[in-house]
Amino acid sequence: MVSEEVVGQIPGSWGTIELMSMMSPATPPKVPTMPSGEPIATYSTYLAAQKAVDSLSDEGFDVRKVTIVGHDLHMVERVTGRLTYPRVAAAGFASGAWFGLFVGLLLSLFSPDGTGLAIFAAIMIGGAFGLLFSVLSYALTGGKRDFTSQSQIVAARYVLLCSGEISGQALQLLRSKGNAGDLGALSPTPRASTTPAGDTSGPPVTPTNSPQAPAVPVDTPEAASEPASPPRTYGEAIDAARRQQAATQRARSASTAPSADTVSDDVTPAEHSEAGERGTGDPEVQAPNNPFRAP
Repeated sequence: MVSEEVVGQIPGSWGTIELMSMMSPATPPKVPTMPSGEPIATYSTYLAAQKAVDSLSDEGFDVRKVTIVGHDLHMVERVTGRLTYPRVAAAGFASGAWFGLFVGLLLSLFSPDGTGLAIFAAIMIGGAFGLLFSVLSYALTGGKRDFTSQSQIVAARYVLLCSGEISGQALQLLRSKGNAGDLGALSPTPRASTTPAGDTSGPPVTPTNSPQAPAVPVDTPEAASEPASPPRTYGEAIDAARRQQAATQRARSASTAPSADTVSDDVTPAEHSEAGERGTGDPEVQAPNNPFRAP
């Protein structure tokens, strides 16, 4: 109990609530979380898992450290029968009659005369209303669901978890009672074998059919030292192409032109024209110094 002197020093009601919370700390909120622990057994049905926990409790084991976890949950809908109008009417009349009986008993408390008649009337009226509502509801479905069923969540297997420090003791108790699990106790997960770094017998062998990594091009120092040329514009590219085309044409014309040694320096164009005229006029007369004379 908080004394009046301490409460008086804290102004307002919020201070009183804060002081009380400090004296008695609140429990942490129960948020749904995954349980922790080591799996010690697994079962195919919940009843078998419940029986195993019950056997641990009979041996005085601290069952607060044990958790039943369902794996591979499935929603199962079990069909219980076929719906027909007579069956729907009978079920509606029965439910309405139960409600009418309850109302009739309440009315009999305030009417001492004619108690049995009031109860019977309430049962019949309630049954009639229940029958009417059930038949109308079934008729509105249009025959889309002509069966009755029950839905429930079922797990494919149930695993028993226990805290790590006492999991071995719980497993021994289950084995002594013959409740180690109808699917067998869970085996520990195999760990990958580690090989010491200095225990290698030889160099690793590269498989022949394994794809080889592509060769990485190595930049030479000359290529690295060359400065990158700035990008040319469209007009500069056209001018360069034209200059290259003109240089190619000049090279071709130089290679096809006749050499200067093949033409005699002492023959003038006038002599060539006279030789041509004499040759066309008289084929027997030939110029003595005509370089184009046939042998």
